Amino acid sequence: MADHDPADNLPAGYEPPKVWNAETESGGQFAGINRPTAGARYDRDLPVGDHPFQLYSLATPNGQKAAIMFEELLEAGHAEAEYDAWLINIMDGDQFSSGFVEVNPNSKIPALLDRSGREPVRVFESGSILLHLAEKFGAFLPASGPQRTETLNWLMWQMGAGPFLGGGFGHFYAYAPIKIEYAIDRFAMEVKRQLDLLDSVLADRRFIAGEDFSIADMAIYPWYGGVMKSAYDAQEFLQVKEYANLQRYAEEVGNRPAVRRGEMVNNIRGPAERQLHERHDARDFDLNTQDKMEARGGERVVP
Repeated sequence: MADHDPADNLPAGYEPPKVWNAETESGGQFAGINRPTAGARYDRDLPVGDHPFQLYSLATPNGQKAAIMFEELLEAGHAEAEYDAWLINIMDGDQFSSGFVEVNPNSKIPALLDRSGREPVRVFESGSILLHLAEKFGAFLPASGPQRTETLNWLMWQMGAGPFLGGGFGHFYAYAPIKIEYAIDRFAMEVKRQLDLLDSVLADRRFIAGEDFSIADMAIYPWYGGVMKSAYDAQEFLQVKEYANLQRYAEEVGNRPAVRRGEMVNNIRGPAERQLHERHDARDFDLNTQDKMEARGGERVVP
C-alpha cells in the first residue's frame, strides 16, 4: 500500500482499526436498517393472495424488474402469469420479518413465492426471478443458441454492474451523510464507462441483446433508464445527454405499456397517480392507484 498521511484521510487522522467495530454508525439514509447480521428480527407472516405468484417487493430498480416481467407476460397473453404484489417497505424494516426471511434469507427485495406447481418454490434475487419466469413461460429468453447466451450475458452484466451504480455512485453522490470527492469520482468514472458501453452497444441494436425485447432489457432499463430520466438528480453531473442511443432506448422501453404498469407496482414515491401500493388484479391500475384511494379516504375497491 502506498504511503499516505493520515491527516489527509476523512475524517482527518482516521486509520482502519485491526478489527472493525460492529457498533460503528454508518450514517446516511439507510443507516437505520443496516446491521452486520442476517436473519429475521421479528415474527410476522407474509400475506398471501389468490394468484399462483406472490410477489413481495418495492418499486426500486430491482423491484421494478419483477413487476415489469409479470406485466409483460400478461401483455403477451400469458394469463396464467397472474400475480399478487405486496408492498415491502424497506425503510420500515418489512424485509426483516420472519415471513419474508423464509422467502428470501438475504432480506432484500424483490422476493417471489411461486405456487403454480405442486409445492411452493421461493425465488430470490431479481435476476433469478427473471430467469425463472422466462423459462417457466418460454418468453423473453430464447430457448437455445447464441441469442440465448447473448441475453444471459447482459442479464449477468447488469447483476454485476448495478452495485457500482446504486450502492457505489448513488450512495456516495445522493445518500451518504457527507460528500467524499474520492468516492464520488471513483464511482462516477465507472458509471460513465457503463453508460458509454451501453450507448455503443445500442448504436446498432434496438434492444440490449438484439432486436427482440428480453429479460436483459427488464434488468437494465430500470437502472440505466432511470439514470437517463431522474435517478439521483445526477443527469447534469453525468452529462447523460451525451448518450443519444441510450436516451433513445430508455424512451422506447419506458413507453411500453407493460413497463409503465410495472413501474407503478409497489411504488410509494412520486405522483400519486403513478403509485399502486398493492396489485391483485389488472383493474387495480384503474381503480386503486394512490390518488384514487386517497380520494376515497384510503379505501381499496375490490374489482
